[in-house]
Amino acid sequence: MMIERLAIVGCGLMGGSVALALRRAGLVRHIAGFSRSAASGRRAVELGVIDEACDSAASAARGADVVLLSVPVASTLEVLQGIRSTLAPQALCMDVGSTKRDVVSAARAALGADIAGFVPSHPIAGKERAGVDAADADLYRGRRVILTPLAETDPARTRRARALWEAMGSVVSDMSPEAHDRAFAAVSHLPHLLAFAYVNGVARQPEGASMLQLGGPGFRDFTRIAGGEPAMWRDILLANRDEVLAQAASFRQALGEIERAMLAGDAQALMAQIAEPSALRGQWALGAGMGSAVSGVGSKPAVDEDVA
Repeated sequence: MMIERLAIVGCGLMGGSVALALRRAGLVRHIAGFSRSAASGRRAVELGVIDEACDSAASAARGADVVLLSVPVASTLEVLQGIRSTLAPQALCMDVGSTKRDVVSAARAALGADIAGFVPSHPIAGKERAGVDAADADLYRGRRVILTPLAETDPARTRRARALWEAMGSVVSDMSPEAHDRAFAAVSHLPHLLAFAYVNGVARQPEGASMLQLGGPGFRDFTRIAGGEPAMWRDILLANRDEVLAQAASFRQALGEIERAMLAGDAQALMAQIAEPSALRGQWALGAGMGSAVSGVGSKPAVDEDVA
């Protein structure tokens, strides 16, 4: 389990939290980091998140036995191409991307035969604040981490990935990349899309600014995730476009049923459209969901979060 050299590519909230959690667990001797912003790398050293700020991802990964990519999913191909020549033969390489099929495609293209060492990962955790100053050793404690190992993945490195996430306090499940992207389009990506669209819909009305000033707890709760980092969510929505659009179509159908009941003045039909989701939401518990709503997830219970 001991990591002689951990490389963090992307010293922000997610990567920094992994570094802090593994350091606290006593599982790492030296942490090298790289961020596109040199200031972020320096700050990570100042905070004790990493021991060494490197000038490139390749330098950070050189000789590392564990490499963690904490970069926008659209950057995965470029980063893996850059580090492949410096990866140690038995290195474990993981990511924290919120989509998986595009990450897997990038890994196959960049790593070739070396893909055996890559274990795609998605920790379902986050904060509204980004950056290394928000890094938290407890970020992953009690949170679900999804692994999507491939047919080519070395089983020993999948086991090591699982053990490391569990050492950080996470509960680990396995899914296929396809099942992962389908499920998270429904429970994470579409809600963000709807929150963005809703805020735009209110704000762009002639009296939108005054309406927003009247928002209460319901508005606060519904729009919290609209505060997500724009570039990250642009990449997620484009990367998982087909699945998100399929979920958007399902949403429009459900919305249409409610609108038709309202237009008809049909109180009984409207009540049914409200009562069913109210009851379902009442049964829902964080991490447990409602029955087996998310197919393909392992049977272990876990805590889930909608900000990835």
